[in-house]
Amino acid sequence: MSAPNEPAATRRSVLATGAGVAMAGAAAGLTYAGGTPRAAASQPTGPAAPPSSQKPVPFRGEHQAGIVTPAQDRMHFVALDVISKDAADLKLLLQEWTRAAERMTFGAEASPGGVVGGGPYRPPEDTGEALDLAPSNLTITIGYGPSLFDGRFGLAGRKPEALHDLPGFRGDDLDPARTGGDLCIQACADDPQVAVHAIRNLIRIGFGVISVRWSQLGFGRTSSTSTSQVTARNLFGFKDGTANIKAEDGQALDSHVWVDPSDVPGGASWMAGGSYLVARRIRMHIEVWDRTSLQEQEDIFGRDKAVGAPLSQPVDQRDEFAPLDFHAKGADGSPRIPLTSHVRLAHESQLGGIRILRRGYNFTDGTDGSGHLDAGLFFLAFVRDAHKQFVPMQQALAKSDKLNEYIEHNGSALFACPPGLGDGQDWGVQLFGA
Repeated sequence: MSAPNEPAATRRSVLATGAGVAMAGAAAGLTYAGGTPRAAASQPTGPAAPPSSQKPVPFRGEHQAGIVTPAQDRMHFVALDVISKDAADLKLLLQEWTRAAERMTFGAEASPGGVVGGGPYRPPEDTGEALDLAPSNLTITIGYGPSLFDGRFGLAGRKPEALHDLPGFRGDDLDPARTGGDLCIQACADDPQVAVHAIRNLIRIGFGVISVRWSQLGFGRTSSTSTSQVTARNLFGFKDGTANIKAEDGQALDSHVWVDPSDVPGGASWMAGGSYLVARRIRMHIEVWDRTSLQEQEDIFGRDKAVGAPLSQPVDQRDEFAPLDFHAKGADGSPRIPLTSHVRLAHESQLGGIRILRRGYNFTDGTDGSGHLDAGLFFLAFVRDAHKQFVPMQQALAKSDKLNEYIEHNGSALFACPPGLGDGQDWGVQLFGA
């Protein structure tokens, strides 16, 4: 929160201070007409740096932001196809996206003077809906799909071995219009308009080079990626991802999330330090679930609904973070955590130590035309190798998870998210190698 009488940092005010010039000028290519920060004359003066709650998430670093960054509340995800046949167009676009993404995560316009700086006779180079908004912890994460390496752009020799389409799973009802893509962009923020603005402007910049394949808005994070966050709930009302890998657990991240150099020899070495992103659109049959008894709901998840504690815990001692005891028996001798429960089937002890970093969001997309909500979970997971981690986990769930009676997977994609950028680097050179 801003201190009393202290203006919050916005895309206007961040450019109206000396700090804005010093911090963003070189890194993000900020320029000013006549050497004067745009809108400085109309903005109130204030402290040189924004309050801590409004400080931007660093765009550059060892890993891309938006993976282990504490999960924000809102998300706009888009999968894109490249319609240009010219590799130079794609490389230039990735370079332009780098500059624009860095500017927007800092809290600036997508292009210098973007809203009005081009004059009255040219389309604005920023759509303007986020001009007066703070950075809102915006992160922009890019990923590349298997189809991008099909030979159109000379990238076949740079394709990581682990980047190939996910297999079909039992019960999948995938819609081709919600599946796949040459590349993806994930924008997460604590203000939905900031996230939408980021995606909108990157698509605008890419006009003529890319087209939208599918997109998804998300709200109410369903996973915690930091120990500083409480566990969120999904639309079935249960806490989700209690045992998720956290940003503070460096050893787990190295083992399960970040691609090791040994994983990507030769031409794919650009992926070292990156991660693979699995996206699954999971529709929940809300109306059926809402008529299901509490006991059955808890048996399906393997946790109690109020606290999120394992069902193996005594009722009067329930703790969300208590270890799951899969050997605990009820009075009738049956397992307290049912054999078909979601938490049992997805637990690392049942999967040879497999773990994933979850980063999902709830969604509601109106109704299906039959009076039922089109709502559910937009599942996002970051892993070191999707085919060694996500695939066996999903195969186990698809085979036996009682939850399958209440959900359907109707969208799916896999993307390779490269490592972060150092000073002076851009996504174009990173992908193409020169």
